[in-house]
Amino acid sequence: MLSAILRRIMSPCWSPFDAGESSSRNVESSGRFVGLLWHKDSGRHLNGEFSMAVVQANNLLEDHSQLESGPLCSVAASPQGTYVGIYDGHGGPEAARFVNDHLFKNIKKFTSENQGMSADVITKAFLATEEEFLSIVKKQWVHKPQIASVGACVLVGVICSGHLYIANAGDSRAVLGRRDFATKEIKAVQLSYEHNASFESVRDELRSLHPDDPHIVVMKHKVWRVKGLIQVSRSIGDAYLKKAEFNKAPLLPKFRLSQSFEQPILKAEPTILEQKLHPEDQFLIFASDGLWEHITNEKAVDIVHNSPRNGVAKKLIKTALCEAAKKREMRYSDLKKIDRGVRRHFHDDITVIVLFLNSHIISRSILRGPIVSIKGAGGGGVGSGIVA
Repeated sequence: MLSAILRRIMSPCWSPFDAGESSSRNVESSGRFVGLLWHKDSGRHLNGEFSMAVVQANNLLEDHSQLESGPLCSVAASPQGTYVGIYDGHGGPEAARFVNDHLFKNIKKFTSENQGMSADVITKAFLATEEEFLSIVKKQWVHKPQIASVGACVLVGVICSGHLYIANAGDSRAVLGRRDFATKEIKAVQLSYEHNASFESVRDELRSLHPDDPHIVVMKHKVWRVKGLIQVSRSIGDAYLKKAEFNKAPLLPKFRLSQSFEQPILKAEPTILEQKLHPEDQFLIFASDGLWEHITNEKAVDIVHNSPRNGVAKKLIKTALCEAAKKREMRYSDLKKIDRGVRRHFHDDITVIVLFLNSHIISRSILRGPIVSIKGAGGGGVGSGIVA
């Protein structure tokens, strides 16, 4: 029985893609803005249903995200799968927006070359996207030096061939809701760990990579920071901490280091978890750190398990905002009235994508389903100048 269920999960992933299916392609640009909140309450991916939501806090939305479900490359026998990307920008939206436009394309490129999905494919895609962005920085450096201080934390999930891949560079997080057959409870299983200097393991890693630098991590304003500047140790972008040529004038003095460096201080290479999907795996929650600042893994999993699927990502965000308001001794209704920019003093941009995993779906019905391509907040946000 168990093997039969797993075959049904795995079989569609490597089934040939019929070009005639492109007529059923569904570029899901739908989704709805309500003030600073964007939500796509429900939709279908190859292995089940999904729910997405984004709330903006910054003047320009720095969180970008996407969900792609269908062929993972362009070859005739293309592997089928579902791709989720959470791109949490810092210093500005440029890096996150660039990753939103290029990383999945690179995933497809290397999947084609490799003739299948793998952890190596995902790593190559991350590093290629990094190099492409750094080339943009180099071109714009003279007239737009601040582009060197822009970066993005990148969290990616791929479901293909009955396997789940979680790749992370930064401090976003993926959590699995898994049924315990003995107790019938749904347990929270964290699938990624944050590359943030607040964790001793990350500080130890940085010290081992930079043994001759006693100031590689510094406590500043009661927060551990890499070189006293940034909390994350991995990202795409942040050229000023990757290449010394971008850590000098005309970059703003607050970003410049007193000594030059040869080895990149931050890394773009993700840590990757690969594991088989099992019938007890019920759903996945992908979210930027803005969510996890306010609710625990267990709380998030409990909400998803005990709520209707329709709009559950939006419910997670609302729960986080209620907690953010409570911490400031104010009501949620009053928090909602605060405009972007000022809102950042109360919470960060938050992106949530929930994927439900329906292991009983028949392979034939999956292949006839629509191909999904959707970007959170329409790829923009309020005040971005991008029409959602």
